[in-house]
Amino acid sequence: MGTGHSHSHHAPRDFSKNPMNIYWEMTQSCSLACRHCRAEAISAPHPMELNHEESVAFLRQIPQFDRPLPQLILTGGDPLARADLYPLIDEARRLGISCSITPAATPALTREVLVKLREHGVDGLGLSLDGSTAERHDSIRGVPGTFDLTMKALGWAQELGMPVQVNTLAAAETAGDAPGIFELLKPFGIARWSLFFLISVGRGKVLQPLTPEQAEQLMNWIHDTSKVAEFTVSTTEAPSFRRVALERMRADGMTGEQIQRSGATRSYGIRDGHGIVFVSNTGDICPAGFLPLPVGNIRKDSLVEMYRDSPLFRQLHDPAQFEDRCGVCDYRTLCGGSRARAFAATGDPLASDPLCLYDPSAH
Repeated sequence: MGTGHSHSHHAPRDFSKNPMNIYWEMTQSCSLACRHCRAEAISAPHPMELNHEESVAFLRQIPQFDRPLPQLILTGGDPLARADLYPLIDEARRLGISCSITPAATPALTREVLVKLREHGVDGLGLSLDGSTAERHDSIRGVPGTFDLTMKALGWAQELGMPVQVNTLAAAETAGDAPGIFELLKPFGIARWSLFFLISVGRGKVLQPLTPEQAEQLMNWIHDTSKVAEFTVSTTEAPSFRRVALERMRADGMTGEQIQRSGATRSYGIRDGHGIVFVSNTGDICPAGFLPLPVGNIRKDSLVEMYRDSPLFRQLHDPAQFEDRCGVCDYRTLCGGSRARAFAATGDPLASDPLCLYDPSAH
């Protein structure tokens, strides 16, 4: 493994015991109705939404994971629609939990709000950008004005020194615009740009997913771009990007140690339910937002026990249990395929990811 310093702080995380990220859908409530929303967001909170006391009880479960504690990502709906947002952030910070937030691009997202979030100790901001122009972005979002608001928020975050992750939908309608979005993002000094490879669920059915061939082409473009970008460029729900990147790095003659040092392997092994866990607005514990298979509810179950020991999570922790191509693939531990896309396509979260072109039997 070389003598890199990355191992001296603490042993690498064991994702079968401790997630890297906990996504909490604080509310379903959101004033936008984006065309591919997983949350089927509505303008009012769900009647069974976790109340303040239940939310605090949930936060107090998180320190039962090992250190370093997972990061908490506050999502929705629009987390800014939660009346008790700031007290909950304060409680998370008091417990030593690092928080990021993904607010919706609505008039509620102001510079003052970003200042306040920073004052309450929020570490990062996630913003969605699905087009390089207002026309392109707003047509995906279905709401005029969201592009301008998003660009303003990017500028404010930069002024305030808040790390930003920009999330971009990768679908048939948007993929050709990726170079334009990259150019647009260059001046903003963001931390990470993640391209989310569409999974056709819920409202997502109105947009077209990429074919495996188009996806492979875009992944190669992402790899090329990641070499010149001043920020991290990554994918969401497309772990086969790790195979593409590794193949390309090997083809460039990089050694294992050089690949390790490049930081490219940091996300390897993370996938839905393994390094990631999702808690819905009503408290359901799921492997990921796009894999809505509840294994329990934090009102009555332990998040830590469910993540480590529930049968579904145990299967997701162990790629030897995956089926078809993913189960026999030599990249299964570092990639493992999108479990959410496998589930959306087949109803089986352990099936093969249909987005991937790689044929393990040919290698």
